[in-house]
Amino acid sequence: MRFSLRIFLGYFLIVALLAWYVVDLIRDEIKPAMRQSAEEIMIDTANLLAELVQPAFRDGRLADGEVAQAIGRYVERSPNARIWGVAKGAVDMRVYITDARGIVLFDSTGSAVGQDYSQWRDVYLTLRGRYGARTSRIEYADDATTVMYVAAPIIEDGRIAGVLTVAKPNQAMQPYIERAHGKLLRAGLLVLGLGLAFGAAFSWWLSRGIGKLTDFAQDVSAGRPAEVPALPGNRELAVLAQALGEMRERLEGKAYVEHYVHGLTHELKSPLAGIRGAAELLDDALPDADRQRFAGHIRREAERLQAIVDRLLELARLEARRTLDHAEPVPLRPALETVLTALAPQLDAATIALDLAIPEDARVRGERFLIEQALRNLLQNAADFTPTQGAIRIAAERTGGDWLITIDNDGPAIPDYALPRLFERFYSLRPDGTAKGTGLGLALARTIAELHGGSATVGNVANGVSARLRLPAC
Repeated sequence: MRFSLRIFLGYFLIVALLAWYVVDLIRDEIKPAMRQSAEEIMIDTANLLAELVQPAFRDGRLADGEVAQAIGRYVERSPNARIWGVAKGAVDMRVYITDARGIVLFDSTGSAVGQDYSQWRDVYLTLRGRYGARTSRIEYADDATTVMYVAAPIIEDGRIAGVLTVAKPNQAMQPYIERAHGKLLRAGLLVLGLGLAFGAAFSWWLSRGIGKLTDFAQDVSAGRPAEVPALPGNRELAVLAQALGEMRERLEGKAYVEHYVHGLTHELKSPLAGIRGAAELLDDALPDADRQRFAGHIRREAERLQAIVDRLLELARLEARRTLDHAEPVPLRPALETVLTALAPQLDAATIALDLAIPEDARVRGERFLIEQALRNLLQNAADFTPTQGAIRIAAERTGGDWLITIDNDGPAIPDYALPRLFERFYSLRPDGTAKGTGLGLALARTIAELHGGSATVGNVANGVSARLRLPAC
């Protein structure tokens, strides 16, 4: 399982559990909160009605007086109201009044007149000067039939002469509770969705930084040029990336020096031995012809040593670079013509024919000097192995986002044992009768190609050898 997916799943689990807990907690608080609010209003209503009915209660005119008529008209009212989107078409509050013994004297529903309510908590507590309220079920097994009862005392001459109770079914508040639950659920889902979106973005951001470090480590492991990834938004990963970059430079520097010292030592042994041997012979008395021959040998070997050192320094500078300094569009045809002009004396001396098939619109992106250098190394290698009156064919074709430059020659096939080593430093495979090269030309060409994000290969084809240079198109 990918690291980013693990982070996201862990974040999802935490957010989901937290969201479920908060939503469940608030949902459980909605119903009690609404009932508490309703109870507070019912207290005010009961006390107001108790004061309004006190004169009729004192005069014994509850059943047929103005109070009864007013409550009768109240019961028949239709508010035709919409509260938070919920329609209310009828009133649902019940009113009953008891005397000091708890006997019901008046009931807005007419169902309880004459009954003894003295043991109900609302009446019992109020008659004793305490706050009386209760919640009871009309049907014992059905919680949806619960009704809230709130009572207020009717006062005569400073004493409690009766009790007025207002009752409201909890079912009347259920639509508002359900609506609040729905809004809470939608809000919870929205918060959860936003949290998950943030978690996904955070996981992507974190894994992207780790992914850059992973790609960087893989490039270093494969020996490919790679910049230390920039991670400005994550200080810890940025410090780690910088440390990895410094570690790579130290390790590569150590390995680079060891490798080059071994290779250079091996490569310099032969010309140094030749120079020393020729110098020792020159100490003896020799005919002028022999002296000139040995002196020429020393000069040629010294020139070869100089060429090796120059090429080696050039390759070292290229391999130390991680990116191009000044990338620009480079037309391929003019670049090849520049290289061919420099190689014209060698090509003309061997009467080598050229076939140039480069589209006018062929352009690659990179540093022109380096691209010309890579082309020159490949063309020089082709010219060295092309027989007299042979031919070199140069073509370019667009393949995806790259240009593929092909340099074919009529030279002899490369031995199978040599193919895997052609791009090794100091490895040189020369035609018979020619001086050994530095063995760095193809290595330079490949290093330049990889620095541009391309590749360089050499292999056998029918009737010759083909070098291929792939560079990013512009």
